[in-house]
Amino acid sequence: MKSTNILGLIGLTLALASCGGEKDGDTASSSSAPGGTAGGVPLTPELPPELIEGTPKPMKVPNLIPAPKAAPEFLVPEGTELLSAGKTVTSSDDYPIIGDVSLITDGDKEAGEGYYVELLDGLQWVQIDLGAPAEVNALWLWHFHSQKRAYHDVIIQISDDPEFKEGVTTIYNNDYDDSAGMGKGTDHPYVETRFGKVVDGKGTKGQYVRLYSQGNTSNDMNHYIEVEVYGIPAAE
Repeated sequence: MKSTNILGLIGLTLALASCGGEKDGDTASSSSAPGGTAGGVPLTPELPPELIEGTPKPMKVPNLIPAPKAAPEFLVPEGTELLSAGKTVTSSDDYPIIGDVSLITDGDKEAGEGYYVELLDGLQWVQIDLGAPAEVNALWLWHFHSQKRAYHDVIIQISDDPEFKEGVTTIYNNDYDDSAGMGKGTDHPYVETRFGKVVDGKGTKGQYVRLYSQGNTSNDMNHYIEVEVYGIPAAE
């Protein structure tokens, strides 16, 4: 009788462990599954080398996503192409402190001097004119990444209106406390690395892409190294 009870307990324990493991596995597989379009083709941008300089400051940001150990896997519809290379960039800061906004679409993603633009403190934006309306399937963003930091109030919008007064679609917003005054976002702040940040464009149509930020956990300035916009030109 005692041996039967022991065997029963062992069986129950194994069953519970199996259920728990299955649940964990499901969570892990869903979180590691490629983002973007199911059945699409992988997006594989060229990644910059790692360059770590200085001592990072504490990042006191709620719900902060830790630095990734590898580039994210992201799928896009077949026919998707890089639309932003060499395209015109404007910004809310007419006179950047360092660099020029043209660096944002020049293809260079390294973090050293000469590769990034620094805008004034406060809420600032940069805007890319794709030259023609398109269906945006993904946006890959690199802020300054040679020191671990998180940028505040990262908001990304798409529109056919260059003034962004109408027909605006927000595809990303990590402003958790509405400090930018554009509405609270549900996306989580993240740590900058050489892997950048990929955002699902969800086929949003528009000619202009605008990206906001409001300083970072290391200082009050706003930095951009590269922004790559991927999509399919809209049919005429």
